Amino acid sequence: MVKSIELIISGKVQKVGFRACIKKIAMDLSITGTVTNLPDGRVHVQATGDPMILEKFISMVYSCPRAIVRSVKLSEIPERTFIDFSILKGEAQISTEL
Repeated sequence: MVKSIELIISGKVQKVGFRACIKKIAMDLSITGTVTNLPDGRVHVQATGDPMILEKFISMVYSCPRAIVRSVKLSEIPERTFIDFSILKGEAQISTEL
């Protein structure tokens, strides 16, 4: 069983290697998805994996060096299939109010 989640992470999470850290954690846990910067300074993550592993993933986002995570907003989303875990370049726009 797998599920997909979306995280909106705020704090000092841009220009500190945070996306690379998130990707490493995800790959170590065999989670697939994407991570990208948002124009307002937050980071957007979509991830798919085993629910128990996703819980561990969420708790580990606080461990990235140089980043200061102030809040993590978690939403369950319809299941998405990703080939791997990718850093999306540029800034994403989120179409819904989070």
